[in-house]
Amino acid sequence: MCGSNKQASEHIKRQHTIPYYAQRVRDSCTTRVTKILCAIFLCLILVVGVVFFILWLSLRPHRPRFYIVDFSIPGLNQHSEFENAQITLNVTARNPNQHIGIYYISMVGSIFYEDSNMGSSPLMDPFYQEPKTTTIVYHTFNVATLTVNSRRWKEFMDNRQQGAVVFRIDIMAAIRFKVSTWGSQHHKMHANCDVAVGQDGSILPAWKNKKCPVYFT
Repeated sequence: MCGSNKQASEHIKRQHTIPYYAQRVRDSCTTRVTKILCAIFLCLILVVGVVFFILWLSLRPHRPRFYIVDFSIPGLNQHSEFENAQITLNVTARNPNQHIGIYYISMVGSIFYEDSNMGSSPLMDPFYQEPKTTTIVYHTFNVATLTVNSRRWKEFMDNRQQGAVVFRIDIMAAIRFKVSTWGSQHHKMHANCDVAVGQDGSILPAWKNKKCPVYFT
C-alpha cells in the first residue's frame, strides 16, 4: 500500500515536472533571443552614431579666415593731403572648409581710428567661394567714402612722429554656408583687425599677413 502511494506520488511529480521544465526552456530561449535582438539593436545605434559623428566632424562649417595683405595711406607724410586722403586695403578671405562652400551675399568694410568710424564702403559684389579657395579683397577708400578733416589729419601726423599710426579694419559680411544642394541660414560675420602704418603711410612689416579675428552676431 505504501509502495503504491509512493509510485503515484512520483508519477504526479513527474507529470508536473515535465511542463515546468518545458516552460523553463521556452523562457530561457525567449530571454536569449531578446538579449540577442537588444545587442544587435544597440550595435546598430552605435554604428549609426559613429557615422553621424564622423559626418558632423567632416561637414561642420568652419569660419572664414581673413588676413591683412596690405594697408596704406598715400600722402600721409604730406601735411596738406587730407583733402585728397585715400586708404588702400588689401586682404584675403580664405574658405578653410573641405566640402562646404560659402555664399557672400554682401561685404562692407569700415575703417576706424580711435573707435571713430572714418568711413564705410561695399567691398565686393555677391559671390560664391568654393571650398579650400582664397579670394583677394582689394578696395580703395577715397574722399567720397572717408571722413577726414584737418584736425584728424593732424592727429595722424602727431602719431606718425611717434613711429606708427594704428587703425582698425572691420569687415562685415552676410554669408551662407552651402553643402551640395543644402544651404544654411544667413549669418552676419565680422572680421576685425588692428593695423599700423609707418611714417611713409605703408603698413609696418609686423602687421603684414596678420590673421583677423572672426566672429558671428
